[in-house]
Amino acid sequence: MTTHLHEGDLPEGLDLGPVVAIDSETMGLKLGRDPLCVVQLSSGNGDAHVVRLNRPAYDCPRLKALLADPNVLKLFHFGRFDIAMFQLHLGVETRPVYCTKIASRLARTYTDRHGLKDVTRELLGIELSKAQQSSDWGADQLSPDQLAYAASDVLNLHALKQKLDLMLAREGRTHLAQACFDFLPVRARLDLAGWEDVDIFAHA
Repeated sequence: MTTHLHEGDLPEGLDLGPVVAIDSETMGLKLGRDPLCVVQLSSGNGDAHVVRLNRPAYDCPRLKALLADPNVLKLFHFGRFDIAMFQLHLGVETRPVYCTKIASRLARTYTDRHGLKDVTRELLGIELSKAQQSSDWGADQLSPDQLAYAASDVLNLHALKQKLDLMLAREGRTHLAQACFDFLPVRARLDLAGWEDVDIFAHA
């Protein structure tokens, strides 16, 4: 496994293929308050590409083009937050998308543990460390531990998708999952518009 660090944007000519795992790191989890700092990506080949973004300009045309490319499927775990961050700070709507957390909730109804660490442990037998999750992602330099953590969040998403796709198909929920994935960018827009804590489908 190799982790490549890029400053500001993806390098010119980099082809990550038709399915790309993506995650992001921020200074916190509050939309509109906390900036987007880092985006990490993997093509599923065992390598990770970590982009330390230039703030506040966010001048990253190649990354933005990838996020909006209709021919590239973007894999997330809890994509709702990342997609909203990309809409807010990068000005792009990320499509098409697949979210392993949504897939897990629809397929693994025997548990309420759908965090990336739990799903990866059960389905792949891999133990992830979350020690760097709350570190300073806005720092001028990222530490080796931060880079390793960022990479770990995307390196297993392709394999998780394969496992979850089989479970979704077995339970007859593939089409339902796809409808949820298609709605995710809209859910992100609702979050940004102020409905992040409101279930608009609820009766009350």
